[in-house]
Amino acid sequence: MRAGWLIGTAMLSVVPTASGQSADYDFAYRYPPQAARIAPLRAWLEADKAKQRAAIARDAATFRREAKRDGFPFRKYEAQKEWKVVADTPRFLSLSVSDYSYSGGAHGGTASGGLLWDKRAGRRVDPKAVFVSTAALQAAVMPGWCRWMTAERTRRVGGVEGTDAVFGKCPAIKDVTVLLGSSNGRAFDRIGVIANQYVVGSYAEGQYEHTLPVTAAVLRAVKPEYRGAFAVR
Repeated sequence: MRAGWLIGTAMLSVVPTASGQSADYDFAYRYPPQAARIAPLRAWLEADKAKQRAAIARDAATFRREAKRDGFPFRKYEAQKEWKVVADTPRFLSLSVSDYSYSGGAHGGTASGGLLWDKRAGRRVDPKAVFVSTAALQAAVMPGWCRWMTAERTRRVGGVEGTDAVFGKCPAIKDVTVLLGSSNGRAFDRIGVIANQYVVGSYAEGQYEHTLPVTAAVLRAVKPEYRGAFAVR
């Protein structure tokens, strides 16, 4: 089960909120209407959008000046950031983000991330922060995910078993994206893990995305104040 299964049909509700082109860069930033309806979350996203756009404008302009000065070809920069709904439960709005950037090299890169909006507290929460510790989360989730990753990497690369000199090792929880999903819209009952390019494999292998059910072990790793938002599958 891949990340698309975790996100589900809610990914279709994403609407564009900003896009733009210049001689130096292409820029797009999108987030879903569920996030737009929450005023403080929308304000944070709009601030992030402005920050991202200012950064690419500044960096692309610098690169153009350097290219002209040093006599090498200028390649147009690109930045695309898109937030999607993973789950919308009574207490939380769970979002994923895909962040693509190109800055003149051989190829661009894609990074992932996640965010929870706690409706009760009115604040953003890192999905990993609802667990008692990174060690507890690692122990509850990563053994099963890493068994899948090893088999999947063998399928993608061919002839790879276990680890190699550089890639294929089970990553630390701090190096992966964690997304909390729901099959019923009432409680989190599945957990997605995404390893970005270069975390467990080469750029050509792409991201490694897999979804696991919330088990009793996962529930025990959740902080007591958040356990009511989870359900074992």
